Amino acid sequence: MKLAVWSGPRNLSTAMMYAFANRADFTAVDEPFYAAYLARTGLAHPMRDEICASQPTDPAQVVEALTRGQSYGTKHHYQKHMAQHMIPGMPRDWIETVTNVFLIRHPARVVASFAAKYDDPTLADIGFVQQVELYEQLAARGQSAVVIDSADIRQSPENALRALCAEVGLAFDPAMLAWDMGPKPCDGAWAPHWYGSVHASTGFAGAEGPLPKLSGPAAALAEAAMPYYETLFAVALRP
Repeated sequence: MKLAVWSGPRNLSTAMMYAFANRADFTAVDEPFYAAYLARTGLAHPMRDEICASQPTDPAQVVEALTRGQSYGTKHHYQKHMAQHMIPGMPRDWIETVTNVFLIRHPARVVASFAAKYDDPTLADIGFVQQVELYEQLAARGQSAVVIDSADIRQSPENALRALCAEVGLAFDPAMLAWDMGPKPCDGAWAPHWYGSVHASTGFAGAEGPLPKLSGPAAALAEAAMPYYETLFAVALRP
């Protein structure tokens, strides 16, 4: 199985990658379109030069590796994707050849966390619009995709991951619930900037508290993202 999991930033995506990479039957790849995205947008993300040197900047090469051209040495392959990387001009038809999962999180939490690491984020930076576009692309082709909310995973990791595995036709593996502290072989080149908290973890964090209180541009951004979040939340798993 090639399992493509579509998230936005600050959305439990790295912890989910670690959970699946900790299974003996999975290998994982971290944000394989990141360098191609930076090359096309010119955005000055942290560690931009290191990222562009670490991955192909030609999206066609990325698609080839994800779908046909690369042997990963395990039965299954986990692809951690940032939906915001799927800008106009990025190939999207290939997603119809893999198993797709959409990992969502309440916009207020995403914006509060992302804005602490990235100045002046916009709706295009946080992936909600692109998640809905990709989900609707699959639906238009009559293909199913699974949606799961990160809050449910943090509330009860085993129940949520059992439900997710069942939906995609995998057996649950308890190895998904805990991992060793520190960097992982699957980490992207950007890990030193973004992954401090997950490198300090050995499993999923506990349930989240009340929603953060936002104001000004942050509040406006979260409000703009809400309709997209609600579209996917309406079809999310209820583990």
